[in-house]
Amino acid sequence: MRETVELSGVILFAQPIGEYDRRLVILTRERGKITAFARGARRQKSPLIAVTNPFVFAVFSLYEGRDAYTLVAADASEYFSDLAQKMPGVFYGYYFLELSDYYGREGIESGNIVNLLFVTFRALMREQLPPSMIRRIFEIRMLAENGDYAPPDEAGNMNEAAFQALRYASYCPVSRLYAFSLDEEAAGAFSREAVSAMKRTIDKSFKSLAVIDDLR
Repeated sequence: MRETVELSGVILFAQPIGEYDRRLVILTRERGKITAFARGARRQKSPLIAVTNPFVFAVFSLYEGRDAYTLVAADASEYFSDLAQKMPGVFYGYYFLELSDYYGREGIESGNIVNLLFVTFRALMREQLPPSMIRRIFEIRMLAENGDYAPPDEAGNMNEAAFQALRYASYCPVSRLYAFSLDEEAAGAFSREAVSAMKRTIDKSFKSLAVIDDLR
């Protein structure tokens, strides 16, 4: 009998396959982004039905194949099921998953990004910051984690509070990422820097952002 491997992470994407199966994209701490098939996961009484959805954080038990994995069990630590009731927060959540999928690579440890997603979803649930600001903070940290952004060394003509916030968001412990707030002027300067950094780095359209734009 084949041995299973246990990988911890978060489901980025779930797609129906055939009549009862699901194809999953999972970002794992140990092996980066992987593809897994959950056989029978859409059957009404399947033990996998609740743990094969986006936003689920779990320890996944899998058989390793040549090109993909087969999911046999999952021990979920957080479902973030209430996020589906947050509008427009849930669509920002899908955007964060899409951006993580864009950066995810197979075979590269991704514990930092898994942690980033977890604290970001928690921030969306708490609603202490507007989702639009959470988005900009997430973008700056995601770019920084992947070596695509470094904050300026000096404020120059930039708003001082925004400058300090950019440095904080780039380097702080991820558990404290959303523990600050900015006034309107500083938030605007922070957001403009995030928009500029994203445009310089990423040439891709994200479906979830189109939905967010339609809701405005």
